[in-house]
Amino acid sequence: MSKTAKNLKWLIATCGGFGYSPILPGTMGALWGIAIYVPIAVFLAEPWQSVAIAAALLVSCGVTLALSDWAEAFFGEEDSGKFVTDEVVGFLAVVLLFRLPSSWLTVLWAFPLIRAIDIIKVPPARRLEHLPGGWGVIADDLLAALYTAALLHALQWFQPTWFVM
Repeated sequence: MSKTAKNLKWLIATCGGFGYSPILPGTMGALWGIAIYVPIAVFLAEPWQSVAIAAALLVSCGVTLALSDWAEAFFGEEDSGKFVTDEVVGFLAVVLLFRLPSSWLTVLWAFPLIRAIDIIKVPPARRLEHLPGGWGVIADDLLAALYTAALLHALQWFQPTWFVM
């Protein structure tokens, strides 16, 4: 593999080096999800907004699956904390399933909740991490996204005033 290809894989896998953050590297990597989502939310109306978020989610899943074996060999560990594209997957899955009229209000609710739920590893997330290949890398993040979206919908149902500006 050429040095350029290796550097490009490293750049993508670490979300521009954010995976090397000394504190909360997954959360730092997940910031790229916000950078992808906000322009989509600001510049596209429905149904194109949902289509673009779904496309970005699929690309993020594909990239994570494609790089998982390389990342495991490169970082010398399974699902390394430096390999953070799966955190982007989790955030994009949440905003595909739950959005408010304000993109920034969506981010203020979705981002901290997906990060907390992903970090806590609500069952059966730890078991999903043992799926083969890159599936174990993204499965727990997709589950965390489902939990987060369900929680946000429930909160919005019971406390709608919390979700208005």
